[in-house]
Amino acid sequence: MTREDALAVFRLGPDAVADVLLGMDERIRAQDARIAKLEGMMAKNSRNSSKPPSSDGLAKPAPKSLRKKSGRKPGGQQGHPGGTLERRKNPDVVEAHRVDRCEKCGCDLRNEKAQGMEQRQVFDIPPVELLVTEHQAEVKQCACGHTTTAAFPEGVVAPVQYGPCIKATAIYLNGYQLLPYARLCETLRDLFNTPLSEGTLANMVRQAGRLAQGSVDGIRDALGAAAVVHFDETGMRRNGKTNWMHCASTPTMSLFTLHNRRGMEAMDAAGVLPGFAGTAVHDYWKSYYHYKCSHALCNAHHLRDLTYIHEQMEQPWAEEAIGTLLSIKEGVEAAKAAGSAALAPDTLRDFEQRWQQVLDQGYAANPDPPPPKKKKRGPPAKGKARNLVERFDHRRREVLAFMHDFDIPFDNNLAERDLRMNKVKQKISGCFRDTGHSEDFCRIRSYICTARKNTTGAFEALSGLFQAHPAMSAAPE
Repeated sequence: MTREDALAVFRLGPDAVADVLLGMDERIRAQDARIAKLEGMMAKNSRNSSKPPSSDGLAKPAPKSLRKKSGRKPGGQQGHPGGTLERRKNPDVVEAHRVDRCEKCGCDLRNEKAQGMEQRQVFDIPPVELLVTEHQAEVKQCACGHTTTAAFPEGVVAPVQYGPCIKATAIYLNGYQLLPYARLCETLRDLFNTPLSEGTLANMVRQAGRLAQGSVDGIRDALGAAAVVHFDETGMRRNGKTNWMHCASTPTMSLFTLHNRRGMEAMDAAGVLPGFAGTAVHDYWKSYYHYKCSHALCNAHHLRDLTYIHEQMEQPWAEEAIGTLLSIKEGVEAAKAAGSAALAPDTLRDFEQRWQQVLDQGYAANPDPPPPKKKKRGPPAKGKARNLVERFDHRRREVLAFMHDFDIPFDNNLAERDLRMNKVKQKISGCFRDTGHSEDFCRIRSYICTARKNTTGAFEALSGLFQAHPAMSAAPE
């Protein structure tokens, strides 16, 4: 507004001036709210929100752990068994190094008896090359005129083919170590002098995915019968679009599925939640609440949200909430270490009172917003802090589920750890370009992760897969 415009409004009288001032005030309030929102977005990082560490860029926040110091020095602790390279009693190869002449005077010592022998062992990999086995099936003709051909071993179906170990190696490097096809072809050529094509590798992946299907079905059934299951999801690119990789995990099982939706449609397709009767641990994605099972919320997410409210919004109750959650966690861990199956009633009552005090402070710092001057659709926005207080109140039993049931963990880190390597796959390869390959990848990852959780190595499990004796998933918990 120019000076002339302002004088013109002034000449129109007090009502005109009041209308202009009220309009300006409304615009300033809207701009202040927008600025605060943008500043809040800029202030979010992996330490105070659910943003991944990769989004921090070069301006990573200074490390600030909520864990208390243990008082122990870094490195191996007293009593730790440790590990080192140890001598073998029966080495595979022995090379004797003789003394022919005295290194001082040059005297001939070839006929002298050795007074002792110093020993050193070198551990190394021998030169690796493919072993070609030719299977020859006899063909004989009977006096009756019938010709009989001996049976080839199971799996030997082509005049020339690759065996189970090279297939397991390829799938191990692709599905577990996450090498893309081009680099995997180069690796196999350099290490084993095996010039596999990318098309051959794709066929191996399809075969592995097909062979793993039975084990994956068993994993899905076992997860459906488990008492506590962790659920999480993360965005993945497929065919140029954002899809969602869903994960269902326990300490002994992992199941991955990829779907173009994030909500119930994808969860139904994964096949665990529709009939699940245990406790689902998740991060408050509303779609999980469509299922009638029990629920428990991830407190690692809550701690990050509270950190943001304390540091950026400067609300002291958030720091008190952090301390209370961590105190309850320590109390539960101490009770477990002492062999208790539950907290003592007095301790439980004390923690519940402390939590109520936190909620009272949170409500006092974030009262209900005033009704809007202009009628708008939907309820008025309450803000991040008020919404979190209400979640802590209305979902109190789910937030503190770990306090009431020691089988329920404090956070959902198990599922997040299981998903982490799949994000690494996306960083390396960019995206999945084929729906069938993405489904095979999920089946292979489910099979490998479950095998490793049950103390079977990834390569061992894959070798068994191609030799008709796959590693079985764990029994229901």
